[in-house]
Amino acid sequence: MNLSPRSSDKSTPTASTQILHRDSASPPFDNKFNYRSVIGKLNFLEKSTCPDISYAVHQCARFSSDPRITHGEAVIRIARYLKSRQKEGLILDPHIDKSIEVYADADFSGNWNRITACEDPSTSKSRTGYIITFANCPITWSSKLQTQVALSSTEAEYVALSQSLREAIPIMQLLEELKSHKIHIYSTEPKVYCKAFEDNSGALEISRLPKMRPRTKHINLKYHHFREFVRLGKIHVYPISTKDQIADLLTKPLPQNDYLKLRKKILHF
Repeated sequence: MNLSPRSSDKSTPTASTQILHRDSASPPFDNKFNYRSVIGKLNFLEKSTCPDISYAVHQCARFSSDPRITHGEAVIRIARYLKSRQKEGLILDPHIDKSIEVYADADFSGNWNRITACEDPSTSKSRTGYIITFANCPITWSSKLQTQVALSSTEAEYVALSQSLREAIPIMQLLEELKSHKIHIYSTEPKVYCKAFEDNSGALEISRLPKMRPRTKHINLKYHHFREFVRLGKIHVYPISTKDQIADLLTKPLPQNDYLKLRKKILHF
């Protein structure tokens, strides 16, 4: 993929005002590069060391079967962004006073578009984004559409919290097993714990209290799997302001200043 001079480098991987859609009316991608091959490489890079491009890459990957000009331009923007930060990257800065922390967020029906909704029902789905850290170091992250349509922002946030803890709980159990075999790990607590940070008050209340309300009883029981860990005190769910919710970077395109602030908290450079 040939890129134009440095003046075209980008400070963010996506435009804050643009949401990618199928764009069936747009001309097909002109094959300046192998779209699927580049997406595969970007997926590998994103999962390895670049959580900051997770949202952008996943959005482009959705249209690999029938890319349009707008999708190709979005991929080129990601490449220009990566070119601009060649000397930057993920820095692991362990803090021995921290154990597992989970930052979970959701963008409620963020892809909705009334024009394309008829041909692309997935625009009504919300996007989950989460980052799991251990000793203040990111160890796994994800940005993906939820599998079912959420009927409220509370439900979307709660589903995101549940999905992130499906990843965190096995990690907690692995650390417990390591400790039982006298293997030293970073943790000053007698038990390995998990703090999940959530910026939606409704999702916080559902995660802490077993009561089902008329507007939330339809939520499938598969999303309540972690509440026993909350009851036993092995998982603590804390509120966090949206401006400090680092997982927000994985759910939607952000203005440049907000994006750079959250990126620095994740990558520590």
